[in-house]
Amino acid sequence: MMTLGPFKLSLRNQGFLRLDGGAMFGTVPRVMWEKWMRPDAENRIRLATWSLLIEAPGRLFMVDVGSGDSLPEKLRRNYGLEPLPDEADGFDPSRVTDVIISHLHFDHASGLVRRASGPAGGADLRFPQARVFIQAAHLENARRPNPRERASFLPETLAALERSDLVLTEGSEEVFPGIWVHRSDGHTRGLQWVEVRGEGTAVAFPSDMLPLSHHHALPYTMGYDINAEKLLAEKEDFLARALAGGWIVVFEHDPDVPAARLHKDAKGRVSVSSPVRL
Repeated sequence: MMTLGPFKLSLRNQGFLRLDGGAMFGTVPRVMWEKWMRPDAENRIRLATWSLLIEAPGRLFMVDVGSGDSLPEKLRRNYGLEPLPDEADGFDPSRVTDVIISHLHFDHASGLVRRASGPAGGADLRFPQARVFIQAAHLENARRPNPRERASFLPETLAALERSDLVLTEGSEEVFPGIWVHRSDGHTRGLQWVEVRGEGTAVAFPSDMLPLSHHHALPYTMGYDINAEKLLAEKEDFLARALAGGWIVVFEHDPDVPAARLHKDAKGRVSVSSPVRL
């Protein structure tokens, strides 16, 4: 845990999943990325699902909530899902007052629900008392998805939103003093990344704009990105701000380097300079 102004920040891994390594690195050839992340026999690499916890006086924010434990068996098998149950580390979801969802792809938002106890089965709201923040444009996107993204938006997650205390955001917005969301459209239309400001710097949670620490290089994007050209421009702007402000950047899917500062060398190349423990 670290202190930033009035906030106490920490990370919680909601569990692991496996996605195709080639899709995660786009046009970067396997001969390069497999040096950093060894794929399994099905070419999948093991990814974390980190959530950022932001504790403020009387409030506890959680940014993204992982895949959860209520997904269909076929999906769990195909993506090698290894959810971390709340009871595994004593996490109490009833303490969460506010949930900020970067976007509604299942590995970021399906943890809004949990498997119901009892013989009837089904799913319950995991954070029944929490307000849930989502970009209005992204909610519309999820309700009417394009063919490439349709499988990533699950009906159970959208149903959970309808039962939640939903707060729709628009572009860049301060949702709580010192906590900002900003819109990005390259990975998916209406994604929101999070900036926590304090003491002259910030902790940033760019979600799938920079899913791994290896994506710090500008050309490293994912095959999952809907608009790679748009993402390049957004990522360039984000990196410039992160470098100028000395930000700590959270890499949501990185199992080894969940957070770090960046730096630029004499040739202008951006790299990860110093991992940070949250």
